[in-house]
Parts: sequence; structure tokens; C-alpha cells
Amino acid sequence: MSEFAVGEEHFLLDGRPVRLLSGALHYFRVHEAQWGHRLAMLKAMGLNCVETYVPWNLHERESGRYDDVEALGRFLDAVEAAGMWAIVRPGAYICAEWENGGLPQWLTGPLGRRVRTADAAYLAEVERWFGRLLPQVAARQIDRGGPVIMVQAENEYGSFGSDQAYLRRIVELLRDCGITVPLFTSDGPEDHMLTGGSVPGVLATANFGSGAREAFEVLRRHQPAGPLMCMEFWCGWFDHWGKDHVVRDPADAAAALREILECGASVNIYMAHGGSNFAGWAGANRSGDLHGGELLPDVTSYDYDAPVDEAGLPTEKYWRFREVLAAYAVGPLPDVPDAPPRLGAPAQGTAGEWAPLSDVLEVLGDEEVASPVPPTFEELGVDRGIVRYRTEVPGPRRPYPLRVSGLRDLATVTVDGVRAGLLDAEDAVLDEPVAGPAAVELWVESLGRVNYGPRLAEPKGITVGVLHERQYLHGFRAQGLRLEAFGDAEAVAKVPFRAVEGAEPGLYRVTLDMAAPGDAGLELPGWTRGFVWVNGFCLGRYWAAGPQKSLFVPGPVLRGGANEVWVLELDRGGEDVRLG
Repeated sequence: MSEFAVGEEHFLLDGRPVRLLSGALHYFRVHEAQWGHRLAMLKAMGLNCVETYVPWNLHERESGRYDDVEALGRFLDAVEAAGMWAIVRPGAYICAEWENGGLPQWLTGPLGRRVRTADAAYLAEVERWFGRLLPQVAARQIDRGGPVIMVQAENEYGSFGSDQAYLRRIVELLRDCGITVPLFTSDGPEDHMLTGGSVPGVLATANFGSGAREAFEVLRRHQPAGPLMCMEFWCGWFDHWGKDHVVRDPADAAAALREILECGASVNIYMAHGGSNFAGWAGANRSGDLHGGELLPDVTSYDYDAPVDEAGLPTEKYWRFREVLAAYAVGPLPDVPDAPPRLGAPAQGTAGEWAPLSDVLEVLGDEEVASPVPPTFEELGVDRGIVRYRTEVPGPRRPYPLRVSGLRDLATVTVDGVRAGLLDAEDAVLDEPVAGPAAVELWVESLGRVNYGPRLAEPKGITVGVLHERQYLHGFRAQGLRLEAFGDAEAVAKVPFRAVEGAEPGLYRVTLDMAAPGDAGLELPGWTRGFVWVNGFCLGRYWAAGPQKSLFVPGPVLRGGANEVWVLELDRGGEDVRLG
């Protein structure tokens, strides 16, 4: 058993000063069969510690229905087997460019702006969740022979709120759940963020990508004593659909890392290995300095321009970081592991079978709900997926503009069974006026819930209403199609596939044959927007808007022989599916 503590100037391990050379690796963004390889890559780069968030909404998609909560414990065991320490950031809010910042939609739907405050209903749910999650963390703390050395209280709270009673209660809950290792907070190195997010008696750390000396000067004004640590050293960045791919010069990033270490500080490289937002869990941001502008949905890749790329391979940044970190390592660095096996030969298939969205909805959709007004995704219990709304324009009446107010995020609209347009603004109007009577369908997609800023917890779907001229339309039927429904292969087999007819929206089925499986990239040339599964494993969203052009396929997902691919196309389909 060992003791890890926060000293006046340094972290202490059994009373001896120690520097944390940590890197972020999120277990939920990496196929479990590849955890060991990724951890070995980080250790060979010169790191002695690994940090991970915990997404509440991944493990409790419906209230009280838990899904593989023990994955965190297995990951921490893998960290210990790799000979590294672990930092755990359980939230409950995590940001992380993850859907809803990790908060379940069944919680944020009814509570809205009351989340992340001392609201009794919110804290009661957090207490229950921590009680289910944290025993496996407590059992793996370093003072019990495990790898966990620190646990975070909340996450970048100073960027959101100022409820000190709430932060103190989070600290109490962590301690009540058996967390005995040091706690910490992390915030931007600005006065208002540190005053809003820090807790007396809890170590404060800073998050930044450059300017370490200035950042630590600000931190010292708020925390005169204690170890200095950059808890998120942003060595790269993430991408948004329809925007340019973001990269950071490796030499510039290495110089910024060296400056942190020259300050005598510890560091957590965010991200050391980013991984992928599998299964449609990518979040979204809002544009503007105050994060209140247009929606910026995150791409499926979370490569982050990290030193270990999405496929687990070393980049130029990896070698430059390794050179910097070697000077602070205890002993020689381990050899860099071999790359995981790659796909032996490219595979290509043509979509031969298809089912229209209406047929897919009939088999895999939730029960249709009738309501005077359009219910939101949250009211329907839909976290990731689409919702079909049906309503009627009364008649007879002359043509008027048809407007959707509070649309989040995209709506494909049909009038009397004919496509009338794609709406992509919160207040959107069809190009052509609609006369009554008419039957209107709106297939609404969520592009990812906001994970950061003041618009956290905003609902999805049609959040205000549908208007004909100035008149609200009433009388809706709404039916959700959740991505989770595609995890039931027996149910998908009941979908009435038939020969492909044109390029209409729907579920397409493709078979790819291969002899030697391995890591690969999947491309969908000519397809528009949707989700794709390989052998029942959801790779995530694809979108011709770019910048991401291929989806990472972990080798363990593939098998020798026939591999079945499902493409849920929500706009205009293509023909070929390529794996290489």
C-alpha cells in the first residue's frame, strides 16, 4: 500500500516528491481489446499516469437501467497492469466533447437549467449515480493497492457557474463514497473561472494550451501553495462537421509542453490518444466567444491531433513529446509497441438491399405518441437518433409559409408524401408555401447535444412548434427511432429489406468479404449523411459535409469471411462501401 498526497510544493508518494506525467485516454472511446496497446503507447512516450473521464449517460441511458458500469473498473485494472497511475474524473458533468457533457437526457430534460447547481432533485440523482459508480474507484485507490491517485470534483465549473454550495456538496459526496485520495478541480487560468470553480481545501489545477508561466502566475494568485499542474494541456483540438480540419504544429506543441515542465509543474496531456466517438455519442458546441451562437456538431473522430492518432499510431508529435518527456523520466523509456494489425487487403461492396425509413421505423421504432404539441426528444426518451413528427394542415385554405420554431437540429419535410425541403435553422421556413388540407411529416435529427457553455441541457427536436402563417398547428403524432435499437441484431433481421430502388433515405445492407481482418478505415463515397454499423458495432455518424472522410474501424470488430454493414442514410444514398 502507498500514500499519495498533496504537499506544499509537490505531489508526494510515500512522503517523496513526485511529478505526474499524465495523458488523457478515455476508455469509452477505445475498443476494449485495444486498451492494452494504447496504454503501452502512452508509457513508451514517457508518461507515468493516465486520466479518464466517466460519461454518466453512456452507463445509465434510462433512469435506473445501468449498462456496463464495470467497464471503468476493468480499465483501471488495465492501467495497473501497464504499471501506471490513474486519475479519474467522474463529473457528474464532464464536457469532453461528448453528448450533453455526459449528463443523461432523461435528467436534463425535466431539470433544464437546474442541473449543475445545488438543486435538490439534481443532487439526489448525482448521489445515487455516485453510489453506483464510485465503489469500484474507491476499491482501486493507491492506499488500497490500486492505481488511482486523484479524483476530480465536477469539471471546469468556473466556465459555467458560481454555486459554491453545489461544489462543496460534490466534494462531500465523493468523500461519502469512500474516495480518500486527493481531490482536485480544474479550470481555465482566469480569475472568474478560478473563483467560480475552486473549492477551499481542494487542489486547484489549470487547463490551457500555451503560455504556462502566465497561467501558473494566475493560479498562484488563487492558490499560493500546493503543486502546480496543468490538468488539460491542449496539444491539439477537435473538429466540427462542415468546418476545416484543425491541427497544431508538433514543434509548437512540444515547446509548450517543455515550458510546463520547466515551471516545475505536473501535466496531463489532453489528449494523449483521442480515439473515436462511436455510436453517435459526439457532442456539440455553440459558436461565439460566449458560446451562444450557431450549433457546431462534433465529428465522429476524436483524433484531436493527439500524439497517438485515432488508429493508435505514433505521429511526429509523439516523437517530439517523447524527446521532451525522456528528460523527466525515471530510467530509460520502454520500446514503442508494434502497430496493431491492419486490414490485409481492401474490401468493397455495393448496396444491394434496402428498406425505406418508414419500414425501419415500424420494426425498430418506439411506440408512436399522440400529443397536442410536438414532444421533444427528451419527452420521448430519445437520446441519439431521429424522430418522425406527423401533423395535418387544416383546409381548405390558401398557401401560407410553413415554419418550424425551435428546431434542433435538422428536419427533412414531406408534404402529402413528397419531399418539400431540408430545414437546418432553429427558426426555419419551407421554400414553398403549403396549402391546406395537407399531411406533413418532419423527420428530425439531433446532431449532438451541447456539451459546453450556457446552452448545456437544451432539448432536441421541435422545441416550440410548427406554424402555418401565424397559426400553431396542433395534433401531432411522434415516433422515435433510437440508435440503440440497432444493437438488437434479431430485430434488425425483421426489417423487410428489398432490392435497392434509387437512392432514397433508408437502411441499406452491404456484405464485405475479407481474409485477414485488422484496423481499417470505412469510406462511403456518394453517400450523404447518417450512421453506419459493422457486424452490429456502431461506428458513428458519417457526413459528406466533412472534414472527416472515413470512419475508423477497430480490427476486433471485423472477422474473416463475410462482414455485414448497415448504412442508415438520412438523405441521399450512394452505392459503394469501401474498407481499406
